[in-house]
Amino acid sequence: MQAVAAKLTRRPHLLARAWLTLSPSPLSTTNTCLTRTSPHPWSATQRRGARIQGADVRPGNVIQKKDRIYQVIKVDHSHEGRGKANIKLELRDVDSGNKTSQRLGTGETVDRVFVVSKSYVYMCTDRDGKVLLMDPETLDQLEVNEDVFGKNAKYLQEEMKVRVELFNGTPLSASVPKHVTCTVKEAQPHMKGIAATPKDKIAVIENGFTIKVPAHIISGDSVVIDTEDDSYVRRAKV
Repeated sequence: MQAVAAKLTRRPHLLARAWLTLSPSPLSTTNTCLTRTSPHPWSATQRRGARIQGADVRPGNVIQKKDRIYQVIKVDHSHEGRGKANIKLELRDVDSGNKTSQRLGTGETVDRVFVVSKSYVYMCTDRDGKVLLMDPETLDQLEVNEDVFGKNAKYLQEEMKVRVELFNGTPLSASVPKHVTCTVKEAQPHMKGIAATPKDKIAVIENGFTIKVPAHIISGDSVVIDTEDDSYVRRAKV
């Protein structure tokens, strides 16, 4: 608790929301990120969209089948002999979190469910992989599992603006900015005795990802990374 308070003192602009984190409440002693989260941090009325054909279903869509709501994780198209083309969907049940696979004809229709996309500010991640976010307008907190960010959870940085997609208050997915500035932790040294300097070399950035960078990049440099494919974009301006 003292460590959190000290952190807020060093950053006066965070004091306005200190009461959210430091107010007395039942807290886990194993977590480094202290939270007090409303059971319904965000609510909205989702609309059922027009029915869409199987051929138009995409990963990330939320659909309704047999009175169940599913998030589409993966879509595989297949065509068996002279039969009709069909699609294998890897789905996640929004209510239970369980994954399932179902087949859908390309001409078969399903109800698409529209979700709410909302901006939050990243605060911290606890030891159990719970990510604490804050609504910058209301100061309400939202706790989500780290896996809703996928591999991009490693790009999360203090006060980073992120987007979360929710269905009836349930986080379905979350994303970080396309470009993020990171520090190079290790960089492959220049090889003496080699006449031609390689165009690219290997470097490890602070989140542990290994990327290719230009030969002039050294340990300690700040670089801009494309979070979609984990590639080097440019050297960050100091």
